[in-house]
Amino acid sequence: MNLSTPLGDEVLSLRAGDRVTLSGTIYTARDEAHLRMLEEGIPFDPKGAVIYHCGPVVQDNRIVVAGPTTSARMNALTGFVLDAGVRALIGKGGMSGEVAQELRGRAVYLAFTGGCAALAAARMRLAGVYFEDLGMAEAVWVIEVDELPLTVGIDAHGGDLFEAVRTKAKTQFNREFNNESGYVP
Repeated sequence: MNLSTPLGDEVLSLRAGDRVTLSGTIYTARDEAHLRMLEEGIPFDPKGAVIYHCGPVVQDNRIVVAGPTTSARMNALTGFVLDAGVRALIGKGGMSGEVAQELRGRAVYLAFTGGCAALAAARMRLAGVYFEDLGMAEAVWVIEVDELPLTVGIDAHGGDLFEAVRTKAKTQFNREFNNESGYVP
């Protein structure tokens, strides 16, 4: 499916594991940006918006690399952006079960492969910045993307690709090592 921002109810039909492309405006935000938005308000229209958990490298008004950061760092800082109308989060590594519940019926988590920062940058154009005083990695960068390839990691129905992998790995570990206690190192 090809998605374009601002996103609407079309995200509600997506399922964990679906592959999509995304075009339009997205906003980067990591820990410090989320904290600033919580204190001062979201500096962009959050209705249908997409937040990319990323600290891009910006040089000469262009994005050099823009790989995802570990989204779980934003677990406790996600509810207010979803409440404001954000329809998708992009990152790597998945998010907590609590966030999966907060996504239900309203938004999705889209995964971008770590280590592919140059690929991401090749599909991006810098369009602006908020909170530049936070520094390059923590500022909120406004980015225009063109068919950024993504995978639905957590859908709006509770489907969680990352949890499914964790469960399968734990089962296989216990079977392989006859680990009846359920301990996973």
